[in-house]
Amino acid sequence: MTTLIVMPGTGSDADYAARVFGPAAASIGARLVSLEPESDLVNSYSTRLDQVAAEGDDLLVGGISIGAAIAVEWALRSPLAQHCRGVLAALPPWSGPAADSLAALSARLTADAIERDGLAAAVAQMVRTSPAWLGAELSRSWRSLADRGLVEQLRAAAAHAAPAESELSALTVPLGVAAAPDDPLHPVEVGRAWAAYAPRAAVRAVPLTEFGPAPHRLGDACAAAWRDASAAAPAEA
Repeated sequence: MTTLIVMPGTGSDADYAARVFGPAAASIGARLVSLEPESDLVNSYSTRLDQVAAEGDDLLVGGISIGAAIAVEWALRSPLAQHCRGVLAALPPWSGPAADSLAALSARLTADAIERDGLAAAVAQMVRTSPAWLGAELSRSWRSLADRGLVEQLRAAAAHAAPAESELSALTVPLGVAAAPDDPLHPVEVGRAWAAYAPRAAVRAVPLTEFGPAPHRLGDACAAAWRDASAAAPAEA
């Protein structure tokens, strides 16, 4: 039995991650486990990854944005990652420290707006400045996460250092990356860099205009890239 464990991006939830990766999991023949974010974002994800891994199944781990970063980190660092067969990384947000990343800046500004103006006003402003599908999606997820430490999640993600080049170069399992050439918050160059740094990796491009209205296209691109990476010969030591 193979289990695919996935984590959503900042401000998103398990429901969205399940819709992104559900068809991809089925195509791989894997059971899908989609994790819900908590206030202690990174530690809670790592703990629950270990809990699922302890069941002994073969694993794939994956995520969107900050979820993708945490998936790679877990595959690199957890003793239980011996069961891991690969990582599916959708929309990598940055490499190393967040610095001036637009995704991190957006998370900080969103947290500021919620604290300053309240959730309802922040949602209304976001809807006014977003495509219809994104406004609807984030309106739902922000409200669902309001009692689960949404502001703390946003700030934790914005301060988190993603895997750097030296860390990605130590990843021994196949890495499948999906990157969007039209998503300014998750630059396609970051996704391509992740795939270039990792020894066994591939990247598939999928436009935001495609997966926005059809989230499964993002997960499908990740799965296709992981298959590409898995088919490649391991790099010689």
